[in-house]
Amino acid sequence: MKEKELVKASKEGDEEAFSILVKNYQKKVFNMAYSLTRDPQVADDLAQEVFIKAYFALPRFKLRSEFGTWIYRIAVNHIKDYLRKKKKMREISLDDVEKKLISEDKELFLQERELIEKQKMKIVDKLIHELPEKHQIILTLRDIQGFSYEEISRILNISQGTVDSRLFRARRMLRYKLIPFLKKKGGNYEMQKS
Repeated sequence: MKEKELVKASKEGDEEAFSILVKNYQKKVFNMAYSLTRDPQVADDLAQEVFIKAYFALPRFKLRSEFGTWIYRIAVNHIKDYLRKKKKMREISLDDVEKKLISEDKELFLQERELIEKQKMKIVDKLIHELPEKHQIILTLRDIQGFSYEEISRILNISQGTVDSRLFRARRMLRYKLIPFLKKKGGNYEMQKS
């Protein structure tokens, strides 16, 4: 059964058709929630809530857009609401990161290198979460989830030009936040003028 047929059947109360739609999009919605919350339990709860919202909103879904675009829009709005209520992001102590790296001196080189990469990702993740919400979302959709500009435009209901400029600003803001960490490690990093 094609997706549009599944949606029509779901709108008519076919629970099996809706469960197929959920199965098709569950992982993507979970991944989006996880990349914005960094908590698998919260991401799982949010994903379930998104599909519950979608189920009750199905009668109002007019099939003017793809089901995927519609569900991602619901997901983005629901996750934004959650983040606004929560407003308390997990803090990562750089001192703790350094202590952990020093205490693992005796580990094999590859294990140490893998740990350093994970710590860098945690720092980048922390810095992304310090950005304004609209920039967090645009970076998540494009750079983490891999959506195209056209898909992001439909999900967020903004023009592709706005997607492009917002993404440019978000990346530039993140780059500036990374400068102290790059200098701290003794690297010869120079900001490229943009």
